[in-house]
Amino acid sequence: MSSNTSTSLASARPQADSVTPKEEIGKIFDRVKRAFDTRKTYDLEWRFEQLNQMEKLLQDNCDAIVEAIKIDLGRPPFEGLTADVVMLLSTVRHNAKHLKSWAKSQKVHHPLTLAPGSSEIRKEPRGVALIIGAWNFPFSVTFGPLIDAITAGCCCVIKPSEISGASAKLMSTLVKRYLDQDAYQVVLGGVPETTELLSLPFDHIFYTGNGSIAKIVMKAAAQNLASVTLELGGKSPVIVEKDANIAVAAKRIIVGKSVNCGQICLAPDYVLCNEEVLPQLVENMKKAIKEMHGNDVEQSKSYGRIINVLHWDRIANLIKTSKGDIVAGGLDVSKRENKFIPPTIIIKPDPSSPILREEIFGPVLIVFPVKNTEEALHHIKQQEIPLALYVFSNDKKKIDYILKHARSGGVCINDCLYHYSNPSLPFGGLGPSGQGKYHGVAGFNEFSHSRAVMTRPTYFDPASRYPPYAPDLTDKIKGLMVFPMFGKKTIFLFKTVKFLALIGLVAYAAEKTSAYSRIEKYFKH
Repeated sequence: MSSNTSTSLASARPQADSVTPKEEIGKIFDRVKRAFDTRKTYDLEWRFEQLNQMEKLLQDNCDAIVEAIKIDLGRPPFEGLTADVVMLLSTVRHNAKHLKSWAKSQKVHHPLTLAPGSSEIRKEPRGVALIIGAWNFPFSVTFGPLIDAITAGCCCVIKPSEISGASAKLMSTLVKRYLDQDAYQVVLGGVPETTELLSLPFDHIFYTGNGSIAKIVMKAAAQNLASVTLELGGKSPVIVEKDANIAVAAKRIIVGKSVNCGQICLAPDYVLCNEEVLPQLVENMKKAIKEMHGNDVEQSKSYGRIINVLHWDRIANLIKTSKGDIVAGGLDVSKRENKFIPPTIIIKPDPSSPILREEIFGPVLIVFPVKNTEEALHHIKQQEIPLALYVFSNDKKKIDYILKHARSGGVCINDCLYHYSNPSLPFGGLGPSGQGKYHGVAGFNEFSHSRAVMTRPTYFDPASRYPPYAPDLTDKIKGLMVFPMFGKKTIFLFKTVKFLALIGLVAYAAEKTSAYSRIEKYFKH
């Protein structure tokens, strides 16, 4: 990936003049709406062109994107590259590969009672979408839904998070440079600008963030009856059974909690470990932290930072008030300005502590011992439905039992986070953890309207369908109601009748053709 053509981050740093004037926001919406009204986005070739431009955007500006993420989050370059750039490239290529098949009209069964005629489902764009991104994975959670929206043929106004200022400014620059400016626009700013956007009549709103703001988004969407996708979070549990590979489980749980310093909606929030293997798991997790980041995690080049001091204070308070046994990491107030909190493991915090009620969204992991699977499931059922569920076990029956009795947006067996990276899997929550899905065909469908289309000819027009209705028509219909319309014998009969009718049509056509040939020969002679 070229670095020579990358955008300089001098222009990507947050500036006082980087906020979009409120009086311009309505004009931006109108411009994008006009672009959609031309219906140019219905053209698949136009969509392919925009997807190709997205791919070029990511390739040309790989280094600038990674640097912006590092400025905002202190994230290691490897994480910025893989979690944002590589994943987005995978998404755009996957969508481009399948666009034609996803967009193709689907013929569906046309009942015999409605014959003659045909029925189909057409996939059409929802319209003009508002995409409100988040700060923790600024490019992935903003450009990800944008790619799905482009694939579906929607026009978009994009609102990156102002908290990740360098990334937001860079996104604005890149969208202007690479995408159709009539169809895709970026609005920069904070709460006032977002509030102004939410007052506009978008056809669809895609929001990534927390549940409190999600309620505001839904309320605003209701004013215009706009459809909504909410990508939220929650307290995602990990179940560790005693038959699990404890050494591998420990490493994967720690990685899942350490990526982006735990600031990820999918991060493991708490572990429910069989009490027989709990000491072994804890020791292996402590060992994993040391192997990955050395004796001084603060000096590790593979570990990030908390986004800002405000969030550092929030996480610090969760640790202080937990009243649990801190067996790894902990809090050092002298690290506040550096926004550093090491991977921290807390065993059995106080049941009334805030850390058990709030989503942690940081590098702090809670661990509870449980006697068996039922106790773990009982604990999970007391919580809101999480975005993810992680199960470490090699017993397929036990895994299936857990999946049946514990609800979640998604599941990853014997690993953490990785189900997010497969573009063929839908990603999204359920209830408090979100609504709607994206990634791959799920994202295409989320930004599409499934339009029902029935076509009926005019050559067959029975009088019985129009008033005045025949006196005995009601009794005839009642008689049909007790007839087993969908029984096996009935279906066989319908298929037989259709087959015989087809043979009759072929024979009739052949006879007509033969007669025409005889007439033609007569006149030639």
